[in-house]
Amino acid sequence: MRSLELTKLLVSLTVCFGAAAIGGTVTRPAIAGWYLTVRKPDFSPPNEVFGPVWSLLYLLMAVALYLVWRKREVKKDQALLLFAAQLVLNVCWSAVFFGLHSIAGGLAVIALLWAAVAETIRRFWRISRTAALCLVPYLIWLSFAAVLNYAIWRLNP
Repeated sequence: MRSLELTKLLVSLTVCFGAAAIGGTVTRPAIAGWYLTVRKPDFSPPNEVFGPVWSLLYLLMAVALYLVWRKREVKKDQALLLFAAQLVLNVCWSAVFFGLHSIAGGLAVIALLWAAVAETIRRFWRISRTAALCLVPYLIWLSFAAVLNYAIWRLNP
């Protein structure tokens, strides 16, 4: 692997796992505190499931970012900006839901996040189908997370 390619891969991993770390610093204290007091639906997975799932999803996001970023002579600026926007929304969801303890706010953010990821997949598809496919599990998990967020909102008026 050439030096520039390796740099792009390392930056992609750093950016995605950096977002994970930022979200985690907001989420971790709430899991052991506020989130314990929140009523959750029966289909809510155990807390231990979330870490491994999100780790895999962030890895897939990094791979997708790298695959698109490394393409030469392709108009990819808007797709990369959209990827960055969805990553910011991802961190914002953690900040709103877990940091601010706003279940309704989390629901609004996750709706925007879902739309941003769906559009990122559409744009990545034109550049790298493999990159787009790497984001599909993320969109599926976000769909589940949105349903879970909605159910929690309904149970905690």
